[in-house]
Amino acid sequence: MGVLAGTRGPKTYVGEYDFALDGGATGTIVLRSESGPIPNGAVITGGYLDVITACLSGTGTMALQANAAADMLAASAQAALTVGVKSIIPAGTGATAVKTTAERSPAVVIATAAFTAGKFRLVLTYV
Repeated sequence: MGVLAGTRGPKTYVGEYDFALDGGATGTIVLRSESGPIPNGAVITGGYLDVITACLSGTGTMALQANAAADMLAASAQAALTVGVKSIIPAGTGATAVKTTAERSPAVVIATAAFTAGKFRLVLTYV
C-alpha cells in the first residue's frame, strides 16, 4: 500500500497557554490545540514560542515539553518570558530534533511558584 501524496511533508502543531483560561498553578498544563496531538514517531525539527502577554510570577519558572522534560524549552525564569518571539531547542538540525516515542500533547511545566499572568503560542514543525 503506497503513501498518500502530501502526507509526508512538514506539518505544523500550534498549542496555546492562556493564564485566564488555564490558570497558573505549579505543575504540568497541556497546551490547548486545534492541531491535536503530535503523532508517535514524529520528528520535531523546529518552531518558536510567541509570548503574547508576559508570563508573571514572583519566582516561577517555565519549561516546555513535547516528548520529555524540557525538550522544547529548558526551565526559564519568568523574567525571560517577555512579549515577543523566542527560540526553542529544536533549531532545524538533527542534533536538536526531538522524536516522539508515543502520541504527545505538548505541555508547559510551571515550577517554583505559580504564574499570575501570561499568554503564549507554541508553534512546532514536524515530519
